[in-house]
Amino acid sequence: MTRPRILAVIPARGGSKGLPGKNTRPLAGLPLIAHSIRAAAMTPAVTRCVVSTDSEQIAAVARDHGGEAPFLRPAALAADDTPMAPVVRHALEWCEQDEGQPYAAVLLLDPTSPARVPQQLTAAADRLFATDGLDGVISVSEPTFNPVWVGVRGAGSADGALERYFGAGTGVTRRQDVERFLRINGNFYLWRAEFVRRLESSWFDEGRHAGAEIPESQAFSIDDAYEFRLIEALIGAGIIELPWIEGK
Repeated sequence: MTRPRILAVIPARGGSKGLPGKNTRPLAGLPLIAHSIRAAAMTPAVTRCVVSTDSEQIAAVARDHGGEAPFLRPAALAADDTPMAPVVRHALEWCEQDEGQPYAAVLLLDPTSPARVPQQLTAAADRLFATDGLDGVISVSEPTFNPVWVGVRGAGSADGALERYFGAGTGVTRRQDVERFLRINGNFYLWRAEFVRRLESSWFDEGRHAGAEIPESQAFSIDDAYEFRLIEALIGAGIIELPWIEGK
């Protein structure tokens, strides 16, 4: 059987404010963006992988490490507040026009979540195409704390008294008594291409998705220097393994 065509998209806008130059910053001997490129290359389900960036520098680094950056993202899709939906759709439309044939699905791989396992990506693709009615499969994980029973917020009173954030935690005194909690972690998003074409803004609210659970240790997103140093330490300690790097 012919595999459904899957386009992997790596969004890498220039001008990060939380950690300047983070997409090209070295992590375990490779620029951060190269880890997503390697993960896609090791995933047999991926037909093609492209980097969507507005930066010539990021595009050059991606190419130097085996990536494909065949276009520069329009300035209108590279602002601080640009949602991801039109960015992914732009990459899909560009590649379909370039190749003259459609894709069945789009795999979003954010460079800031480098701890991926190619087998998990392939399993997500198998699940998506085997399950009618699903618009996508996204990575989820169980965090190290359960916000249902420890989540609080200020009550807004003069004395700043706290109140529970989740009503479901009322009366709970032990974490063992709380229903299991999973979070969307951003490690990967896999969507049917037809869903991407009609997506307006909120993928969660506009579609029906299944969760592919991964270990919380893989559910890592880098937004600042602290998180970058932390993932470096986790890789060095062998807690996070990168299959495309020998010994990591």
